[in-house]
Amino acid sequence: MKYQKRQKAIVLLADGTIFYGKAVGNKQGTAFGEVCFNTGMTGYQEIFTDPSYYGQLMVATNAHIGNYGTNKDEVESDSIKISGLIVKNFSYEYSREIADKSLEEFLEDNNLLAISDVDTRALVSYIRDHGAMNAVISTDVDNIEALKKQLSEVPEMNGLELASKVSTKEPYYFGNENATYKVAALDIGIKKNILRNIAQRDAYIKVFPYNSKFEDLEAFNPDGYFLSNGPGDPEPLIEAQEVAKEIIKRDLPLFGICLGHQVIALANGVSTYKMHNGHRGINHPVKNLKTGKGEITSQNHGFAVNREESESHPDLEITHVHLNDHTVAGLAMKNKNCFSVQYHPEASPGPHDSSYLFDQFIENIKK
Repeated sequence: MKYQKRQKAIVLLADGTIFYGKAVGNKQGTAFGEVCFNTGMTGYQEIFTDPSYYGQLMVATNAHIGNYGTNKDEVESDSIKISGLIVKNFSYEYSREIADKSLEEFLEDNNLLAISDVDTRALVSYIRDHGAMNAVISTDVDNIEALKKQLSEVPEMNGLELASKVSTKEPYYFGNENATYKVAALDIGIKKNILRNIAQRDAYIKVFPYNSKFEDLEAFNPDGYFLSNGPGDPEPLIEAQEVAKEIIKRDLPLFGICLGHQVIALANGVSTYKMHNGHRGINHPVKNLKTGKGEITSQNHGFAVNREESESHPDLEITHVHLNDHTVAGLAMKNKNCFSVQYHPEASPGPHDSSYLFDQFIENIKK
């Protein structure tokens, strides 16, 4: 063991429950966020850099984290987006040839507090029973009351607008400028592999800040429009909803993923709600109601679209359902060129069962 005497650390939940662990490496401090868990066996680096996780303390359910190191090409944004990391066993050594550094070094570079030796099975079981809630991880184990006071002042995820924290500040381009198709993407927390998947299908993308207006996107003269994934509650994203409404009104090709899916639902007057726990992992079963086929999917969301309102909406049809809890996993508009899914077809990390959705988007553009 590299560190014989690592500092004690705690996980303090908003309801006062405490779990004990130790600081990873020499890093000390305190970090706040909504505690959540991801069940993926691999892909920790992509998960930590996914903008959708902004403001969350990540519990890894896999028992060993860090064993294959990190690689500069396996990131979904320009930095780590989680607010802190909680694991059972942290691997200081790694054994993968293409890794360029250890996970410890990667966390140090991003100034992220991580704690290990936590009973993550007990912690995840507790969260499953009591729901996602705010929490704090800290090496300041002798000042519990002060931590409780600070934690009580952290805003709840419900009603929290976070897209502005992760969106690009200036528009930028991605892909081959001589590609056949042009796509305008609204960045409310976009992942790099989504851009790669669209670009691989002969499309040139211009990525716009979260608060852009439809006229900004339209000025690019795109063939299709994309609403990205992202963190936080979709309801406060009024500007994004207005963009979606305008695209739908003009019957232009529109595709939304995760937060983008929720924004499209809200643009159609369908409400969203905070889930008890959310879906976070790379083995979530989804059924495509149009083909009857099952898909194993990568998911990361803490909000969902109201199913009853979707079913009764005259202009919407549910195209996909989550087979564990029957939540809405996909929507399409009956008389408009618009569809969306509540999971990650770019599968980074995860299985590639759903990559056909990018092909479907390009086919919709061709029409």
